Amino acid sequence: MPPPGQPPVYRRIIHIDMDAFYASVEQRDDPSLHGRPVAVGGAGPRGVVAAASYEARKFGVRSAMASVTARRRCPALVFVPPRFDVYRAVSQQIRRVFARYTPLIQPLSLDEAYLDVTKPLRDRGSATAIAQEIRAAIQAETSLTASAGVSYNRFLAKLASDHCKPDGLFVITPRMGAAFVETLPVDKFHGVGPATAARMNALGIHTGLDLRRQSRAFLTEHFGKAGSHYYGLARGQDDRPVEADQVRKSVGAETTFERDLERWEDIVEALQPILTKVWAICNNSGHSGRTVTVKIKYADFHQITRSRSCTGPIGSQAELREIALMLVQPLFPPPLGVRLLGVTMSNFEMPAPRTQAQLALVLEPTVLDV
Repeated sequence: MPPPGQPPVYRRIIHIDMDAFYASVEQRDDPSLHGRPVAVGGAGPRGVVAAASYEARKFGVRSAMASVTARRRCPALVFVPPRFDVYRAVSQQIRRVFARYTPLIQPLSLDEAYLDVTKPLRDRGSATAIAQEIRAAIQAETSLTASAGVSYNRFLAKLASDHCKPDGLFVITPRMGAAFVETLPVDKFHGVGPATAARMNALGIHTGLDLRRQSRAFLTEHFGKAGSHYYGLARGQDDRPVEADQVRKSVGAETTFERDLERWEDIVEALQPILTKVWAICNNSGHSGRTVTVKIKYADFHQITRSRSCTGPIGSQAELREIALMLVQPLFPPPLGVRLLGVTMSNFEMPAPRTQAQLALVLEPTVLDV
């Protein structure tokens, strides 16, 4: 806290988010794709869109969408297989631009990062000027565009970068922060997933203003420790620091279903979007894990996990799917309906060539009963 009578000292945080990164790299490297709707991903009957150009997004094409659905929405869609080695190389090029201004860089994926420029290596008088210079350098050196958000904390900087995409720059000042989140749907808040948003909606909390009207005690009662975090976000407050070179230990995704699942076919179908999300995050970060963990929560909230590890990094989404199904299948038929499924990948390594011998699995006796 600043001494009495002195104004508060605010951090200066920039969030940089590349515009349609994978698709933009493909359009840059292949002039015939300029101005055309492009999807990076597999075009086959079981393919999934990893990224979509802005031309494709106008038709409703989105990442994690089944390729057959994407082609129905946009018959002229051009599918391009992903080149993650190229995306990683461009990401490193962009990271070097960031490093000219601050050592406090927290990458979230290949195409976005937080920068703390409270004490920059190159002072340009304001974080806004630094963000503008970074965007110009990225475009000059990679021929790609980036959107930037500038604010006094991470939560608002991320909201700001989303506000003017693509190729935009937006600033949320301390005076604007609390008002900016008032009309924001709660599912846009950091840490509020679909299940938590549904619980909030059931309590009559739909927007940031609704959330702000709740007491800290009320939010803690209903959402545990996260309640205090939500209490701060509703007031434009977020104390999370930018953590340079933070090592991600695991990547996971889960879904709570509107109705409990009991049939094996329904479980197989429900697992696919979860696996797609986990694999996309791993590809974005440039890492692959050796261990897969599946979480199942039954209708009575009893929860178990099952894990298996490979001798080397998992090399494809198909392999991830195979392992996840192998873990779930022995638990069927379930004693009760399944209300939640989750998949986590951990024990990260950089991707490496796989051999058939590496596909041998070793069962880990990891069981969590709640």
